[in-house]
Amino acid sequence: MKQKSSPVRHAARFMLGAVSMAALLMAAPVRAQEPVQPIAGPKVTSPAKVELGKKLWFDPRLSRSGFISCNSCHNLSMGGSDNLKTSIGDKWQKGPINSPTVLNSSLNLAQFWDGRAKDLKEQAGGPIANPGEMAFTHGLAVDMLRSIPQYVAEFKKVFGHDKLTIDEVTAAIAAFEETLVTPNARFDKWLKGDKKAINAQELRGYQLFKSSGCVACHNGPNLGGNSFQKMGLVEPYKTDNPAEGRSAVTGNDAERFNFKVPTLRNVELTYPYFHDGAADTLSQAVDTMGRLQLGKKFTGQENADIVAFLKTLTGDQPKIAMPILPPSSDKTKRPQPFE
Repeated sequence: MKQKSSPVRHAARFMLGAVSMAALLMAAPVRAQEPVQPIAGPKVTSPAKVELGKKLWFDPRLSRSGFISCNSCHNLSMGGSDNLKTSIGDKWQKGPINSPTVLNSSLNLAQFWDGRAKDLKEQAGGPIANPGEMAFTHGLAVDMLRSIPQYVAEFKKVFGHDKLTIDEVTAAIAAFEETLVTPNARFDKWLKGDKKAINAQELRGYQLFKSSGCVACHNGPNLGGNSFQKMGLVEPYKTDNPAEGRSAVTGNDAERFNFKVPTLRNVELTYPYFHDGAADTLSQAVDTMGRLQLGKKFTGQENADIVAFLKTLTGDQPKIAMPILPPSSDKTKRPQPFE
């Protein structure tokens, strides 16, 4: 016959359950309510497509000169940027705008400063055909790839058909770019509950970053990249750079000087800053943003604290084994860099 549990035993079980729940809550991440979230490592679903995309990323034959590759302006040894005010294009042309980092770009709501490309695939085709950048055409780029037997075979293996168009090219490049994420920043470790991951000054900087209003735009896993905002909210931003921002895409003059908010991940590596590359250092960038966007003049100590926090956002950089590119065939048109 089944024995009835006593009220005391029920109470003991309830207390044990409550203690267990409290222990689980204490063990869970304690930063769940923060406006910034950690990022995860890449999830590769098609290693062959990623490998093909990596080759295309580093292949300068996708440019008219045979000298400029995707990596020229988004150097993976330099935080996914080129550390220049504006990039250098075909025939040493001066680029119109600062090159944004490719790292964690898959987390952005759109691509380019003005958001004219909806995703990485659409973005990947832009520089190839831009006369001020790689200065090729999509047709010539595809013809070059079709002239190389090893590329033809690799595209067929990845996509399962003989069709080789710019769609397959940009899809492969985008697949590679999607792997360029930087997890395990010290700040992410702090978000996950490691109190020793950042020091007192860095924590002060983060608290000031929040209380001053920086998180209104720089939030989420990428600390930016998820909205368009006007450059110069409190004070006008003065620049000789001709970029109009979002209005050049939408035709809406009210969006003039609205740019995609840049990610702050790895920001220590991606100088100079802003769409015109006007700020050489993080200290200069913090000072300008405080005055023009927030109406706040940070003291020297406050500025240093925020900069210290920003440097905790550098994550694990992608480990890239340089690909051996397929050799050109006799049918491959040779580049003409000096014409």
